[in-house]
Order: sequence, then structure tokens, then C-alpha cells
Amino acid sequence: MANEAKPCPCDIGDRMEYGALGQEVQMEHFKAYVVKPSTASDKAIIVIQDIFGWQLPNTRYMADMLAANGYIAICPDFFVGKEPWSPTKDWSNFQEWLQDKKPTAINKEVDAVLKFLKNQCGAKHIGVVGFCWGGVATHYLALLYPEIKAGVSVYGIVREREDRYELKSPTLFVFAENDSVIPLDQVSALEANLKEKCKVDYQVKIFPGQTHGFVHRKREDINPADKPYIQEARKDLLNWLNTYM
Repeated sequence: MANEAKPCPCDIGDRMEYGALGQEVQMEHFKAYVVKPSTASDKAIIVIQDIFGWQLPNTRYMADMLAANGYIAICPDFFVGKEPWSPTKDWSNFQEWLQDKKPTAINKEVDAVLKFLKNQCGAKHIGVVGFCWGGVATHYLALLYPEIKAGVSVYGIVREREDRYELKSPTLFVFAENDSVIPLDQVSALEANLKEKCKVDYQVKIFPGQTHGFVHRKREDINPADKPYIQEARKDLLNWLNTYM
């Protein structure tokens, strides 16, 4: 999902057969996947799903990666029980499906997640990482929640807010050069406007030869040519969080 206005013709990619290391918990009116590091931590990352939902093994793999690097990771069901998009669905119905799943209408759930992380997990430093739909949501949260210490928006841009360049949280934006969903002119416009209007640290990085979904929906073990870029993007993600968290 490139932005709120344009449908996302994105492929589910290499769906992992992955069991995950954490557990599902009930949180107020929705569920979440939670995984904790092997040693106690007061740093937590909210991992925001793509259109394929909070139970996609690839996204849980990313949450587990964060936990392996010392972060409490939580992947909430931001669709609140509604059915995620499926590769078998007709793309002509995508906008209708999206109507009650706007990535810029998740404040109630985010507030509940922040409360849970602080009260139940002892988190004092909280960041956000999101993919596709979740990349848009991450950009959105970086505009509204100064308590979020850092954000990593992976292939997602907010397009429909006047203040969309006035970030409150240091944010890394990751894009793919050959993304059919997000043209490079959108990326260039984002970077130019951030340079003019943004008062906090940010970075916009484009990965050559890559396509939408490469960071979490393209398996490095079966895509050897892409493996260096997948690994570099994940390393950049972790380095950004480590710097600002």
C-alpha cells in the first residue's frame, strides 16, 4: 500500500512457513502478538502489519527479529478482528475492503497498545516499525505521537494530511527502486518536503533493483541476488532504532 488513495497491487511474496516465538494476548477490544527478548528490556517496538494482517508469518518473523535484538515487540491486530486482504481476492474490490481499515484511523488501538506496553511490560522507550499499510501508519504516528522515540516506515507514505512532513519522531523511510506501488517521484517529493519542513532527524533510503515488500515478504534464502539488500535494509532498521531508542 503506497498511500491512502491508491490501491496496493502488491503480491504476498514469499510467505514463510514460520511458527513464531511469541504468544497472542487479548488487549481491550483486540488481540496482539507479543514476543520478549531473552533478557529484561524497557524498550519496545510496535510492529504494524501490512494488508495481509497481523498473523502473517513474515511479519511475526520481523517481530521475533526485533526481540532477538533486545526489544519487546508487539504486533497488534489493527484490523480489530476484520478479515485481512487475501491474494485470492479481486483487486477491484480493494478500495471497498479498505474503507473500514484506514491506516490513519488507529489512534484508539495505538493508545491501548501504549498503555499495555507501559503498564504490563514496563516499557519506557517505545518505537514503531511498519510495512506497506503499516508503513503509512508509521508515518502517521510519527506526526502525532512525540512519545514515540523512533519510527521506521517501510514502503509507505501518508498523502492526505497537510502536516505530513512535520514529523515529531525521528523516522527512517525505506523504499524500493522498482516499486510499482510507490513511484520514485513520490519518494523524491517526500524527501524534498522533509528537508524543507521537518525539524527532527529523518532519512529516506531507496534500495536499487528491489520491489515492494522486499524487506519482509521476500525470503533471502531463495532470492540470493536480493539477499544483500534485504539484509542491509533490516540492519538499517535495527541501527535506526538502536540510535534513537
